[in-house]
Parts: sequence; C-alpha cells; structure tokens
Amino acid sequence: MATTPVNLVHLSLAACLLAYVLFPDHCEGSTIGVCYGRNADDLPTPNKVAKLIQQHGIKYVRIYDANIEVLKAFANTGVELMIGVTNSDLLPFSQFQSNADTWLKNNILPYYPATKITFITVGAEVTEATSNVSAMVVPAMQNIFTSLKKVGLDKKIKVSTTHSLGVLSRSFPPSAGAFNSRYAFFLKPLLEFLADNQSPFMVDIYPYYAYRDSPSNISLDYALFQSSSDVVDPNTGLLYTNMLDAQIDALYFALMAINFRTIKVMVTETGWPSKGSPKEIAATPDNAETYNANLIRHVINDTGTPAKPGEELDVYIFSLFNENRKPGMDSERNWGLFYPDETSVYTLDFTGRSVIAAPSSGSNATNSSGTTWCIASSTASELDLQNALDWACGQGNVDCTEIQPSQPCYAPDTLISHASFAFNNYYQLNGATDLACSFGGTGIKVTKNPSYDNCIYATAGSINKTRSNMTAAPLASSSIMDTFTGWIPHFLLIASSLFYILLRC
Repeated sequence: MATTPVNLVHLSLAACLLAYVLFPDHCEGSTIGVCYGRNADDLPTPNKVAKLIQQHGIKYVRIYDANIEVLKAFANTGVELMIGVTNSDLLPFSQFQSNADTWLKNNILPYYPATKITFITVGAEVTEATSNVSAMVVPAMQNIFTSLKKVGLDKKIKVSTTHSLGVLSRSFPPSAGAFNSRYAFFLKPLLEFLADNQSPFMVDIYPYYAYRDSPSNISLDYALFQSSSDVVDPNTGLLYTNMLDAQIDALYFALMAINFRTIKVMVTETGWPSKGSPKEIAATPDNAETYNANLIRHVINDTGTPAKPGEELDVYIFSLFNENRKPGMDSERNWGLFYPDETSVYTLDFTGRSVIAAPSSGSNATNSSGTTWCIASSTASELDLQNALDWACGQGNVDCTEIQPSQPCYAPDTLISHASFAFNNYYQLNGATDLACSFGGTGIKVTKNPSYDNCIYATAGSINKTRSNMTAAPLASSSIMDTFTGWIPHFLLIASSLFYILLRC
C-alpha cells in the first residue's frame, strides 16, 4: 500500500506465510482448476500439456478417465488430478468388487503418489445419459471406495460423481431450490455416501446456456459477473450479483431442504465458449474472457456465495483446449482456453491478479456511453507500480481507503489490483485526461468497466473530490510518538492476518 513502508509489508506477509507454514493442510482457500478434455484429433501430447499447465500456474486439473499416458505426464508436477470412471464402465464396477480392485491396482497405484490424484468421479452427469445408468452409480462408488480403503487411500482420494444442473426441478429463486423427484431413488443413497465420507456434491454449471436459451429473461451482464444491479431472493432477501452464485445457492438450499447440511458443493465444469453458430451471438472471445476472468477473481477472493459467505469454493473451468470432435452446435467445439497449437484463445490470468479490462484501442467491448477508466498496466514493473501507487495515495490526494484490509477493493491483495483502483480514482478526479492516466507509463485507459463484486470503480462525476489532509499523505513525522502510531495499523494487520488464517484452520 502507498502508506505502508516496504519492510512492514514484508513483515505482514511473513506473518501470513508463517501461519500457512504452520498449518499447510488447512489454509488452502478456494481453488481454480481446468478440465482437460481430449475429444479431438489434433491435441498436443500429454507431456506437452503437462508443461503448458505448469507454465500457466494451473494447479488443479480434471480429466475424464484414467488414461495412463496422462497420469505419467503429470508425475512429479505437483498438479492435483481429478480422474474419472466413464459411464460405460459403471456396470462392471457396480457388479463386482474385484473389478474395482483390479482397476485401482492397474490404473492408480503404479502412478500414485508421484501423480497427485485427489478425486475420482464415478460416472458423469448420469441423469442426462441416454442409457439408464443412474442405479449403477452408488454401488460403483462404494466398490471404488472400498478398494481405496483396502490400501489406505480412502482419506486421501475422495470419491464422488458429477451432475448437471438438470438434477434440480427448480432453481429460482435460489431459496426455492429443489431436487427433481424423479431422481430420489438415486440421490438419497448418493447423498448419504457423500455425507458419510466428506465428499463434495459435484455439479457442472453453465450460465452461458441459461442466457443463450432465455436472453429476454436473463441479463448478459448478470451471467458475466458484471451486473450493476442486484437480483433479490424474495424469500431470504439475499442479493445476487451473478448467476453462478444463484445457481450454486439453489443447490445448497436443495440440499438443506432434505437435511443434508454438511455437504460441500464443488463446480466441476463451468465456462463460456469463444465462438458459436450465427444464432449464438453471445459466444465471443470477449465474453469468454470476461466470464472466466471474473470467475477466477470471484473464486480466489474467497467471498463465497450470498447463502454461504466465506465458504470455500472449488471450480474447474471447461475446457483446456478447443475439441474438434465434439458433436453439436459450433460452440461445443470452442470452449477452450487454448488452441491445439498451445497458443491462447484469449489472455487469462489464473492467479486473478490482473484487472479485467481490455485496452481501449481495438476493444470490441466499448461501452455505449463513452466512459473510460484508468488501470495499471500488466507490463509495468513492480517497482514502478509501487512508486506510482505511493504517489497517487500520497501527493496525488487519492482516497485509498477502499483498498485497505476489510474494504471492498482490498481483495485480491495484489499490487496491480490496488494500483488500478488508485489510478482510476486519480484519473476521474482530474478530468479523465490522457495525462491523468500516465503515471510514468504505468497506467492505461480502458473502455471496459473493471468493477467487480462490491468493488466499484469510479467514473467522472461519481467520485468525491474532497479529501482531508490526514489521508492525503503518509505520516512523515520523525517523532517517537508518530513512529509508534505508524506501527499500530501494521501490527494490527499482522495480528488480524494470523487470526484470520488460524480461524479458517
């Protein structure tokens, strides 16, 4: 922060790191993963894919089978794998324990723990399958769990199955969420298994389809995490700013309605296509980038959902590559983050550190009002950004309250995010001119609103132009009392950081 001496920033970070080191297994927070589908004939080899994933800092990957070449490729990478049992294998796995034992012996044990397998999905969206395989899922899950227990891996590798949102008969308002009674015979023993074994309820959720099929009833901005107004649940008064949260909460309310209150929801697929048929006008690279970038930021902020504030949420983005052999409309073959040649379909920061906006030159998402914002350049050095941030919050007379801990724009706690908010405030306060967005070359003008969650970026005329001298500049007195006073907020920051992490643990 601008008013924080560098040594104290390091001390605060060190305190947080210490707590993490002391409690490494309990403080992971929400996670973002990627689905690695292989329904294509032009994909790179698994070894190349593993390197690509590491290069982009992706730590969680879902595959849809237990392909040996893929398992070998991810050995010693540290990437956590979710592997799958296909629907076509459910019958033999459900019939005989020996089949599950043999599969585990041949497909898992030779590669574990070098390949870090953490989940096994038994069947995928079985309620959507053309063949009636729902009744086989739980017996197959139980047999695989028993196989894992025999070798002492039942606590390290969780067993579940994935669902489509069609498992619900009602999802709006979220508080009225209810499971389809047609699946009661299948869901009751399944949910009992999940609750008994602390396994998550896995679901594939696609706001894209909801918008595509009902654009007159659903706002595109609401689907893309960009809504400027809230959707209110009339039964609970909870406010929803995006569709994904509403759909997740519908599942939580459905679970609570039948007294399953401890099961965690995990999103095993979500995403947005970058290309579609002429009728699929929302399937564009810009919308895909916006959805996935906002999704990543939303998840890693650990904000949870309105019904589950602060609840950890694990989400997998579909999909790693465009898959040219998938049937259906054009969009089905264009969900990828990368082309088969390993180039990006659009830029995506998996850490959530970058500000979600495109430069005003050449942008396809220019707002109709002509409004512009100023954010920090992702190519600027940390030293230049820190100096510019210090200046903005000091001599620049910018109110930086909202990027302090516990404030709306504090998370993500990154230099580029904090600098972007401060840059924009200065820019709007000073006439939104090119000069006001210079910051020594570290600022760039954008036409896409970088606001997210409850962090609202100001526009010209919306920002308070008065600011007291107390907050205009960092404390500069050399007196003992002033020095002591300057330490207080940093001491509190360290203490609160440790307390927060220990509380989560």
